[in-house]
Amino acid sequence: MSSSAPADKRRQAFTYVGFRFFWLTTLTVSFAVQIMSVSIAWQIYDVTGNAFLLGLVGLCLFLPALLLILVTGLTADRFNRRMIMRFCLMVEFACAIGFLLFVNAQAHEVWPIFGILVVLGTARAFWGPAAQSLAPNLVPPEALANAITVNASAWQFASIMGPAAGGLLYGISPTVAFGTAAALLIAAVVSVSLIPKPHQRESQQATSLETMLAGFRYIFANKVVLGAISLDMFAVLMGGAVALLPIYAKDILHAGPEELGLLRAAPGVGAIVMALVLTRFPVRDHSGKLLFVFVGLFGAFTVVFGFSTTVWISVPALALVGASDMVSVTIRETIMQLWTPEEVRGRVNAVNSVFIGASNELGEFRAGTVAHLIGPVPAVVIGGFGAIAVAVIWSQVFPGLREQRALDKRMA
Repeated sequence: MSSSAPADKRRQAFTYVGFRFFWLTTLTVSFAVQIMSVSIAWQIYDVTGNAFLLGLVGLCLFLPALLLILVTGLTADRFNRRMIMRFCLMVEFACAIGFLLFVNAQAHEVWPIFGILVVLGTARAFWGPAAQSLAPNLVPPEALANAITVNASAWQFASIMGPAAGGLLYGISPTVAFGTAAALLIAAVVSVSLIPKPHQRESQQATSLETMLAGFRYIFANKVVLGAISLDMFAVLMGGAVALLPIYAKDILHAGPEELGLLRAAPGVGAIVMALVLTRFPVRDHSGKLLFVFVGLFGAFTVVFGFSTTVWISVPALALVGASDMVSVTIRETIMQLWTPEEVRGRVNAVNSVFIGASNELGEFRAGTVAHLIGPVPAVVIGGFGAIAVAVIWSQVFPGLREQRALDKRMA
């Protein structure tokens, strides 16, 4: 028993001081982003009453990551990732102050908000590859799965509590909301600065189109990484139902805003509970097969939600959707980070970040379009079965991913 205790401790990400500060950074940044997102949406709709402008918020945040994909990943591979994260946080802090000044000016034009959002989206575009690539530098391979799980739980916790906190703070005063976000970002700057400098092998290749495209080239040459990234993209693209929750709450479940809040929170709650389970009972073997099983369950529980006509079935179904997604995210991200060489990790993560963003945005577009054409229930149910089909097809097309065993080492 004494011999296994140190080995078990090495698998726990919180054993490593650098990761503890990294996790704290994720938590504070995620809270700040959620508070700003809710406050910005309220501010735009309060000033304009235009729902279309709310859709432009996500576009302003996503487009910089897409347009700068060749630059953000290369930057994460070429420069100190902690330095990149710190600089991005300072830019986000400046954006929070910009929002604060705007609301205090009581302006009747909202275009300055969208200008600030583009700057914020640019900072987030550089933040993503640097942060995702730093985590494997902070823990050994055997603790990477645990690190990804607990780090994802910080984001999920913020996604549940952050919007509620943002609404309450905005209700007190917009200044209080954006001021709190700014304070959280300063705390994140301090936290990331306290991460001990990790070993990072920086790319020494001269900058060229070839080096900028190295992430794409590696992904398409490595079937395991390609399978992991594309599996997430297409499963979420097919199975995403979040955009239709307001329709479900009002027209199908005949519920109010309180029940809508429960529906929105349910996937995050399920994900956090599963994260706690995974920290106690981590995936030790047959990770590839389990990945496809849980992607299939993600689709199956989406189907259950789609057919549901009562809140008491819908909420648990969505919680199980979130729990299944947490397992697949942990396995998929660990495999992807494990198989990606350090010198191209930033560029691969830049592509992954855009794929994830695209799947979420396009998933909402797919759900909304199909719901408009044939109704919300068929849209969700067909999407759920589509996610199941993706799991089955991908398990056959990517046998290397399916046969992956332990999460702390690559298959030969």
